[in-house]
Amino acid sequence: MRKASRSDAPSRWPLPHGARYLGPHEGEAPIEVTVVMRRRRGKAPAPASWPHAPRWSREEYGRRCGADPADLERLRGFARKHGLEETDCQAHRRVLRLRGTPQALQRAFGVTLGRYQPEDGRAPFVGCDRAPTLPTGAIAVLGLDRRPVARPHYRRPQAQPNASYTPLQVGRLYAFPEGTDGAGQTIAIIELGGGYDENDLAQYFRRLGVSPAPGVTAVSVDGGANQPGGDADAEVMLDIEVAGALAPAAKLVVYFAPNTDQGFYDAISQAAHDDRHQPSVISISWGGPEDGWSAQAREAMQSALEDAAALGVTVTAAAGDDGSADGVDDGAPHVDFPASSPYALACGGTTLVADGDAIGSETVWNETQANEGATGGGVSTDFPLPDWQQDAGVPPAPGQSAAGRGVPDVAGNADPLTGYQVRVDGQDTVIGGTSAVSPLWAALIARCNQRLGKAAGDVHAALYRTGDDAFRDIVQGDNGDYQASTGWDPCTGLGSPNGQALAEALAAQA
Repeated sequence: MRKASRSDAPSRWPLPHGARYLGPHEGEAPIEVTVVMRRRRGKAPAPASWPHAPRWSREEYGRRCGADPADLERLRGFARKHGLEETDCQAHRRVLRLRGTPQALQRAFGVTLGRYQPEDGRAPFVGCDRAPTLPTGAIAVLGLDRRPVARPHYRRPQAQPNASYTPLQVGRLYAFPEGTDGAGQTIAIIELGGGYDENDLAQYFRRLGVSPAPGVTAVSVDGGANQPGGDADAEVMLDIEVAGALAPAAKLVVYFAPNTDQGFYDAISQAAHDDRHQPSVISISWGGPEDGWSAQAREAMQSALEDAAALGVTVTAAAGDDGSADGVDDGAPHVDFPASSPYALACGGTTLVADGDAIGSETVWNETQANEGATGGGVSTDFPLPDWQQDAGVPPAPGQSAAGRGVPDVAGNADPLTGYQVRVDGQDTVIGGTSAVSPLWAALIARCNQRLGKAAGDVHAALYRTGDDAFRDIVQGDNGDYQASTGWDPCTGLGSPNGQALAEALAAQA
């Protein structure tokens, strides 16, 4: 098996860990790919500083920072030359969709398609032997490789939980800002599988006393759909129920996409540019080890996250549930992507114990010895240290001479043994994981937006210069390779929120 490289080389094309080659792809059915185009020359996105209002509307941003018309015409000529059919073009978000036979696509992009068997026993997938050759004007070709690129970051407890909480109880413990409920905000939720049952949601919110129940809309991306009945339902229902309980007046829009780099990119890009629903926050509870991504997929995803920041959309992302190794068994620490992107607010996990209506204790979530998971966190080897993290004390990753982007930024209750009371597929259950922390922070940002009267957008710079009162510093525990400490650390970041103080700090900065 080809070993994944940790370099930034454009040719990086790591195979999934343990995947086995079964032979050449022999199907004849056409395949549709997403060609991600570069931005217009000289038209970079708005700076991701804070506080700032988006420089342009989504429509104007698309005109100024979308695809270069000359690049688009060259790519259309490339498609005609290779017998590929154009099925869609959205120049404002730099996407050209092409369809062709496997043979035509292999010739066009210089790859050989094969069948691969994942190590975990899931169904074989069609994959590439190398990175596609990029025509002029493109930064990525997605869809030739159909591997599952991400996993949901939720955890069901294997033992009886020590404690469990409704999202409303967690919100009170974290002092979510009074007088706010997310009104006027839309939270986008990215899902790569599973679905939700409307009757379950109605019953859940009714029992919590949340009335009226939050409005939930499903959006199909690349053929993905709300399809309850599988394991991923736990992820979908957890995300909706946490976000909906904590920001009940916000609209929730769930973007369902296939679990491929093409589906993941298209879901984030579509949500960021969605001029109909206009989300102000995007919550992502899926991800995979940073160095397991191809360079093209990572660059495409990063461009979509950049767009979100420039358009005033805050992106929250789960930091992972497998400690500092992120589930990789090579003995080295790894961070999870897209949480490791400097345009994502990376959300780590804690073990939260209440004492009545107050927090009795809160430590780094690490139940590895009991096989109950641990928070992800560490230092990126793909992304440099951002300006807003320069004074945070981020250490270099092992084997690196300089510090990279530190993960996570913030934290919240994630231990399945102190998890969230939710309802999934007709059953009341308890679930934890950093998957719960991403929608929790998405709801908090939505409520802060309501208080501010505008979208906070990329909030990193503001968070890293707020006072200590805005966070509960987590100073006990570790996630494997990293130890909690005073201030920012690679286990729980700045800490868990004091929502009221955070809203006031953001308002003061604005």
